[in-house]
Amino acid sequence: MEQPKLTNQDKSNVILHAFDWPYSMIAEQASTISQLGYKTVLVSPPLKSLKSAKGTKWWQRYQPQDYRVIDNQLGNTQDFIQMVKTLAEHSLWVYVDVVFNHMANESKLRLDLQYPNQQDLTAYKQNEKYYADQTLFGDLSQPLFTEQDFVEAFGIQDWKDKWEVQNGRISAGAHDPGLPTLRDNQHVVKQQRNYLLALKEIGVRGFRIDAAKHMTLEHLAKVWTADITDGMHIFGEIITDGGATKEEYELFLQPYLAQTRLAAYDFPLFTTLFDAFSTKGSLEGLVNPYSLGQALSNRRAITFTVTHDIPNNDVFLDMLLDEEMEWLALAYILGRDGGVPLIYADLDTSGIKNRQGQPRWQDMWQHPWMAKMIAFHNVVHGEPMQMLASDKDLLVFRRGTKGLVAINKGDKSVSQKIKSPGGKELIASSQIGAKNGEITLRLAPRSFALVQY
Repeated sequence: MEQPKLTNQDKSNVILHAFDWPYSMIAEQASTISQLGYKTVLVSPPLKSLKSAKGTKWWQRYQPQDYRVIDNQLGNTQDFIQMVKTLAEHSLWVYVDVVFNHMANESKLRLDLQYPNQQDLTAYKQNEKYYADQTLFGDLSQPLFTEQDFVEAFGIQDWKDKWEVQNGRISAGAHDPGLPTLRDNQHVVKQQRNYLLALKEIGVRGFRIDAAKHMTLEHLAKVWTADITDGMHIFGEIITDGGATKEEYELFLQPYLAQTRLAAYDFPLFTTLFDAFSTKGSLEGLVNPYSLGQALSNRRAITFTVTHDIPNNDVFLDMLLDEEMEWLALAYILGRDGGVPLIYADLDTSGIKNRQGQPRWQDMWQHPWMAKMIAFHNVVHGEPMQMLASDKDLLVFRRGTKGLVAINKGDKSVSQKIKSPGGKELIASSQIGAKNGEITLRLAPRSFALVQY
């Protein structure tokens, strides 16, 4: 599962996670996304899932009915191909969410485990021309999976039992039969590989492995072979409660990192960020978290301040950063050296509002602050990181000869003088002055400054 070095036109890579955006809407926004400095767009799973004239919930996108066609609430195969083409015209890459652990929970409709179900197979036959145009691979007259392609049905109860997590069903409790878990067999692996190769042929440049902790490393190794990983950026979603020494890290993330060369969501760094920007936390934890086992290596990390699960699942809401602190955390991940930053954007999926009463993440991706943060990130990409000052509430570091980052999470203003050849303020909720080879930062409470020399 060797994965080559990620390059994106030999420049930095900031990913826009266009969560639950229709494919046509992403295409329409291509020019804006490119102008803001993003290099990649991560899109919701391109496969067949439930759709309705009245709309469907976001989580339906993560309940596959068939891999062989793209036909869901966000668009179909033709919409997807047009989106990839349009983004490419603006030098943007496309990454996709891949759901391989399970299929859709259709227990309210039927008792069998045939995917797609008989009703969908009949629809394929009755609308042969339409579905022929949507086909990625395979014979739509036959099921993709049958009963023999699933493990025995039981719900996960002990989330610290590795075997149970990787063989049981993800469910909402005893009343919910859960999501049918796919078996690691030759047929399943072949269909999953065919799907990835078809997407790669269209022009997809990366894959996010949804629920990767629920799949065995043996299964992952059979799917993500060199013909698929070559030239691609692939990262797993393995949710943990922290870094080294934490039980979930040791059970799931550490073996994944040790036995594959794939990247992963940097949940250790996220936990470090969350603790550092809490009221009682200290920014000193962000000086060099990797050395303490509290961040992934630069090459393999996908860094973030929020993922789609955090605001949209009640169980994760206590991991949500305060809005003001999220901006400071964004200044850190876009200002630091290491990892590929992922910026979350939705269409008010969670209903959570910002302080202006607007959907919190609907337009954050194109906020003027965000544009300047991304511009700074792209300018200083690859420059070494040198810490200049740190304490409970203050963090100041240099990015080689090109820039400076300062963050004050405290309730009091801070003044900091730094020797520098001069600079210009890219973004700050503070004041800056440059004179006689020295920069003077006056950081207001809960503010940040990104300065480009």
